Amino acid sequence: MKNITLVFVVFLTMLIQSFGQTKKANPYRLNIVANMEDYRKLCILDTGNRLIDLEQAIPGLKLDIRYATSNNFTHKPVYTSAHAFMRKPAAEALRNVQAELISRGMALKVFDAYRPYAATLLFWDLVKDTLFVASPASGSRHNRGCAVDVTLINLKTGIELEMPTSYDAFTRAAGAFYDSITPPARMNRGLLIEIMSKYGFRVMDSEWWHFDYQGWDRFQLMDLSFEELLAPRAAGTPSGW
Repeated sequence: MKNITLVFVVFLTMLIQSFGQTKKANPYRLNIVANMEDYRKLCILDTGNRLIDLEQAIPGLKLDIRYATSNNFTHKPVYTSAHAFMRKPAAEALRNVQAELISRGMALKVFDAYRPYAATLLFWDLVKDTLFVASPASGSRHNRGCAVDVTLINLKTGIELEMPTSYDAFTRAAGAFYDSITPPARMNRGLLIEIMSKYGFRVMDSEWWHFDYQGWDRFQLMDLSFEELLAPRAAGTPSGW
């Protein structure tokens, strides 16, 4: 009887562990922040670790979170809600970008920002090409809350300015320095890269819309859902400045 009980306990433990691994998969054994308790501790140690809700923090910012819809390369919703978060220093820099653009009659539209690690695993299963998706063996800068996918819009009309390709176009023409494009697209892409660079962002060579914030490597990979980040606001979880 004692042996049977022991076997049952071992089996139950393995089952629980298996469930946890399914919810927060980490097959590469990376150092990933995957629960709110650890996230809160990091924010207490350094407020720069806070993931800021960009729509609330940056005046006039427009969101088009494609991964909350079926209008993306996976052809299905990946996120269950349309939000965009970035680490506090990156969010502050993006706010400065937006302020300068507004003074020029333009504004930012954000397609994606912080991305849970689970989404990186999903993308890699579909497209095993590091030109366009991050390898889950190292994780994405989106997973660190330090990357943002953006374009420019006309401030008055809200219409996107012409760019070389659409968002998430997995083609050579999506490259940040690809030359065979129309003059307006070249000018608009150059302006976006110029202003983002001015405030500490570097464009990804293969994607004109993707920008990494300088110092991204000091932030940890994360696998927290938007719901986890939003739910505890009333309880004081840091999600604002």
